[in-house]
Amino acid sequence: MIKLKIKPLSLNHAYRGRRYTTPELADFKQLIHWTAPKMLIPKGKLMVKYIFGVSSKNADGDNLIKCCQDALAEKYGFNDKNIYKWEVEKIDVEKEQEYIEFEIKKYK
Repeated sequence: MIKLKIKPLSLNHAYRGRRYTTPELADFKQLIHWTAPKMLIPKGKLMVKYIFGVSSKNADGDNLIKCCQDALAEKYGFNDKNIYKWEVEKIDVEKEQEYIEFEIKKYK
C-alpha cells in the first residue's frame, strides 16, 4: 500500500453545478501528481484498494473515491474503466492527520 499524507477531496468540493471543476480539484490532482511515487500499472483488468483517513465524521467513503481515482489515473496513465474491483475503507483520524492509502493490482 502506498500512503500519501494528503486530505481526501470529496466530490462536493471538486465540482460546482453541472460538473464545473473547482480550483480545489486542480490543486488536489497536482498534489497527487507530485507526491505519489512512480509505479507501473499492470495492463488489463485492475483492482484497487483505498483507505481514506478522514477527520470529518460526515465524509462518505464513496464520495472520496472519484477524485482520488481520476487523479491516480492521470498520474499513472491508465483508464479507470479497467477497474473491476474496489475495496474501500474509511478510518476516523484527528484534524491535520488525514491521508490516502491505495494499492492498484491486476484483477484476477
